[in-house]
Amino acid sequence: MTVWWLLLALSYLSLSAGLQKSNKYDGYKVYEVSSKARSAALELTISELVKNESYYEVFSGFKGGNSAKVMVHPDEQVNFVKLMAENNAAYDVLNRNVGLTLSRQFETNRMLRQWFPYNGRLGTERYYTHDEINQYIEDLARDNPRRVFVKPVGKSYEGRWLKTVTITNGDARRNKNVILVDGGFHAREWISPAAAVHLINELVENFESNADLLLDFDWVILPVVNADGYEFTQTLPDNRLWRKTRKPSSSDCIGTDPNRNFGFHWNEAGASEDPCDNTYAGPKPFSEPEALVVRDLIHSYADRGQMYLTLHSYGSLILYPWGWTDAVPDTVDDLDEVAAEGKKAILEATGTIYTFGPSTTTINYAAAGASDDYAFNAGFPISFTMELPFGGKDGFDPPASDIDRLVKETWVGIAAMARRVIQKYPLA
Repeated sequence: MTVWWLLLALSYLSLSAGLQKSNKYDGYKVYEVSSKARSAALELTISELVKNESYYEVFSGFKGGNSAKVMVHPDEQVNFVKLMAENNAAYDVLNRNVGLTLSRQFETNRMLRQWFPYNGRLGTERYYTHDEINQYIEDLARDNPRRVFVKPVGKSYEGRWLKTVTITNGDARRNKNVILVDGGFHAREWISPAAAVHLINELVENFESNADLLLDFDWVILPVVNADGYEFTQTLPDNRLWRKTRKPSSSDCIGTDPNRNFGFHWNEAGASEDPCDNTYAGPKPFSEPEALVVRDLIHSYADRGQMYLTLHSYGSLILYPWGWTDAVPDTVDDLDEVAAEGKKAILEATGTIYTFGPSTTTINYAAAGASDDYAFNAGFPISFTMELPFGGKDGFDPPASDIDRLVKETWVGIAAMARRVIQKYPLA
């Protein structure tokens, strides 16, 4: 343990008494249901729980062969245990008090922001705000004027600038192939923007080691798609598990799932028409300005884009189209070939086992209206959703001490997949 993490542990103990006494998740539990208990009846039971968001949130079903993780309201925990017994399902309690965990995490993040203020670079000591990430890419562009270019590409509903950073090798050649990457679609998935920032850092700060990745390809990265939601999750423990955008969707509810809002088989399967649900698809395709920004980026680079990669969490998965149906594209062998490179590289480097395959059949549910399907249909021959590993007690909350390990592991997989893409799709 480093000295500063020891200091954090001591500070945490001294401040525990001052934590927020309760929040709306006080008494909630997270249950992990073993995949060994998986059956058609149990899968149906879990899928039915998804429809009852007042008492349940299914963080993950049995996707990719992983165990299912379900957060349960205190008033429903007895019923949940009965349901598991009826299905002969083995389970463990991962988190006995979600509210307490979130309050502790909030206090930890507050201390880390004080200890590690932005100083012109973004390390892996803590999670950073959207403003800090934007400032970082602006500073990179200022310090690397021939190789790094920042472009405002739109605004969020609440008026935050969404900016891409384009990274080149500085040889001024135009019309290179493109790898387009985005992070932060879902607000609570903090490790996603962190991984995008680390990717940027690797390409810029470790240019010599990664020169082959920039010889005939430019990289375009949008670190945080859902900037409003991402900022909202950092304000209070109550808000930490927020997933959607922040644009009002009805008189009672706020937000749309931006990864169900794309106009390709929109709202056909795996999405909700209820504005209060986490998977609400929106009143129409591209109702969310954040989804419009990504749509326009996809079309801007579709003629020379060879890989679209959207970073999510969690599940240790590399998913490709289709998400709206259990059919697979004719080019499934190409998708498998590239995904296999990412899986192999990560396994050899860290031992983490990723699963790859078509989205619907790999995670056992459809998710129509997603960005990866849209990008693939628009012309990107390789289009992936990369679900980073489970972290923390609830899956979406890897502690700051795990950031370094997770983002470095993710980079290993991305770099391996990119090198195979460069080999398969050379510059014309």
